[in-house]
Amino acid sequence: MQNRKKAGFGSILRLLKFMWQDYKVALLVSFALIVISSLATVNITASIQSLVDQYIEPMLSTGSRDFGPLLKFLSGVAIFSLFGVLANYGFSLIMATISQDMLRTLRNQLFSRMEKLPIRYFDTHQHGDIMSIYTNDIDALRQAIEQSIPQLLQSTITIIGVTFAMLGVSPLLFLVVLLMLLVMIFVIRDISGKSGRYFGEQQANLGIENGYIEEMMSGQKVVKAFVHEEESIAEFNRINEQLFESSYLANRYGNVLMPILGNLGNISFVITAIVGGSLALGGVGGLTIGGLMAFLQLNRSFTSPITQVSQQINFVLMALAGADRIFDLLDEEEEVDQGVVTLVNYKLVDGEKVVTEEKTNYWAWKHPRENGKFELVDLVGNVVFTDVDFSYDGKHQILHDINLFADKGQKVAFVGATGAGKTTITNLINRFYDIQSGSITYDGIDVKLIEKDSLRRSLGIVLQDTHLFTGSIAENIAYGRKDATREEILEAARIANVDSFVKNLDQGYETVLTDDGAGLSNGQRQLIAIARAALADAPVLILDEATSSIDSRTEKMVQEGMDRLMKGRTVFVIAHRLSTIVNSDVIMVMDHGRIIERGNHASLMAERGTYYRLYTGGLEID
Repeated sequence: MQNRKKAGFGSILRLLKFMWQDYKVALLVSFALIVISSLATVNITASIQSLVDQYIEPMLSTGSRDFGPLLKFLSGVAIFSLFGVLANYGFSLIMATISQDMLRTLRNQLFSRMEKLPIRYFDTHQHGDIMSIYTNDIDALRQAIEQSIPQLLQSTITIIGVTFAMLGVSPLLFLVVLLMLLVMIFVIRDISGKSGRYFGEQQANLGIENGYIEEMMSGQKVVKAFVHEEESIAEFNRINEQLFESSYLANRYGNVLMPILGNLGNISFVITAIVGGSLALGGVGGLTIGGLMAFLQLNRSFTSPITQVSQQINFVLMALAGADRIFDLLDEEEEVDQGVVTLVNYKLVDGEKVVTEEKTNYWAWKHPRENGKFELVDLVGNVVFTDVDFSYDGKHQILHDINLFADKGQKVAFVGATGAGKTTITNLINRFYDIQSGSITYDGIDVKLIEKDSLRRSLGIVLQDTHLFTGSIAENIAYGRKDATREEILEAARIANVDSFVKNLDQGYETVLTDDGAGLSNGQRQLIAIARAALADAPVLILDEATSSIDSRTEKMVQEGMDRLMKGRTVFVIAHRLSTIVNSDVIMVMDHGRIIERGNHASLMAERGTYYRLYTGGLEID
């Protein structure tokens, strides 16, 4: 069994603090209304003694038919009761408004924090589990804020009010109720402690199951292609069994609490009635028949809120577990960026470089200097690795002593087996991850000094796993540069030969894509990604298996466009198809995180080493 994390009450305190900061006035008003509603309930119950002793008994003993005083008394009770009903409606409405507004704020904060997290977080957490925080955990929190927390407050105030009322009627009889209360507290503490642990586990297992479902949905073609349905079902059954076990235990302990407390309340009522009847009949402690009737009803009003608390405690514990997961995500460390060098446009004024907000064809790194001034270093695209070592987890070394340089306009290709470290090198250029030792410079500037936004704006990238967003084809291409004109979008599409298939679509570039481009072939989806990079017009281009999903015919069609795209740019290419990199200026052959051969196609073929065997088919790229 995994994730046996007991829901922490620190999260609910943090949540209450969060609510207090933004909704102080509304909470105070709501609290006042809860007090009025609770006191109205207590007042109606306590009025039974006056009703019997001061109005009904005298009328019965004297035979009086004067109902005026009685009606006046009942009218006062009815008015107070009406205030209680209105107060109950008022605080319910306020809490519903607070909860929805607060959850909107929390979702905004969650998404904002998620967008600022490093890639490492998404590489180590299931996407479905993250989605579960936005859905299941947020909903559990909503139910607690709208219902459970107000109910707990109302029940607490009612218990306090009823306690004073019972003490006013018969302190002696209250001792009987107090003894039963101690038994109830013991039961609540024992059972809720167990259910709290399993509710925390339930929320975590729910996230795991959602993650697995999301993974299987996106991978159904692979599952069916490899006839892996039975294994997938078996794995889901195992995960679902874990969720069942934690949910069953959580709800077993949670649901058993209410009937136990209800029965204890009934026992308390019976014992109180027996003892109270004896006291009233014996005239002990001044307890009257009206007082006994009021006390018995107060006893109901005393045990009923405790039972209601037990009913809500399941939702509170579930919300605590959800709050833990929500705040865990909010507390994740954002991507560290200590860069001070920014990317700016400049224009030439009398031969001098002047920074401008206008869009120009001139880009430079704005590099602050110790004297308070700054230097403008032209954005060229020279990238240099010097003695670079890297590990994802600090334990297993992925790259060893990597040295390479790429000058403006050079095409540098990486080949090697899966896991050799090719993609890792490109992840270090755009600082998805930071190196442990060595240095990476960009136009002579250490990349750690460059703000990540500026660094990534200077890079165009086409990944092996293409992702298209919900929107038109034109909007997906424009993702590379939001301020692009229509003509610039169409030009980028022509460069990547997207136009070759879009012209056959009824809606053309306004064709709306959904579900990551469902309906398009893998090659078409990748052509759109290439057009997106073309529109970004960055001086450095990273192609990570960019043509892996393009068939031979499409590859020939796009190669000319790719050559136009790469012209004048520094290009890093990762490819399994060696035919696509024979014209590279430098080819790096990698093995287990080391560069074992380097040179151009001709020189590497002449060496008759690893590259030669890969190219001639004597060695497979696995």
